[in-house]
Amino acid sequence: MTALARPTHGRMIGGVCAALARRFGTSATTMRVIFLLSCLLPGPQFLIYIALWILLPSEDKARSTVW
Repeated sequence: MTALARPTHGRMIGGVCAALARRFGTSATTMRVIFLLSCLLPGPQFLIYIALWILLPSEDKARSTVW
């Protein structure tokens, strides 16, 4: 598994689904469909997405902070 960072290429809005897909070894489309289906259930999905968007570093920033 790779480090959790939002990719600079292949992201739609914030890159959260693409980062999670890369981390868990699935396609970004599959992760986006899973997210959209989870939005049909009650819960804080959008708040979690926004929090991950804020907390996850962008791939270029994560690469520059590596020693």
